[in-house]
Amino acid sequence: MCKLEKGSIKIEGIKNEQDANKILQALHAVWGISDAEVSLVNKTAMFTYDEKAASRVDFLQAVKDTGYHIND
Repeated sequence: MCKLEKGSIKIEGIKNEQDANKILQALHAVWGISDAEVSLVNKTAMFTYDEKAASRVDFLQAVKDTGYHIND
């Protein structure tokens, strides 16, 4: 059985639902992700992932690759 970890990322530049959907698509494309959601109010992505398949760095890079800035 895999161990699932929870993570979150503060993201700059999320303005609308389209932005949130782009980020969600990028996060879901990372191998090992179990669940993800993006809060427009908090400008935060929250996710659950298999720590043996992915790391926080993978999620940070996925968000950066969509053109958004990380606010950590």
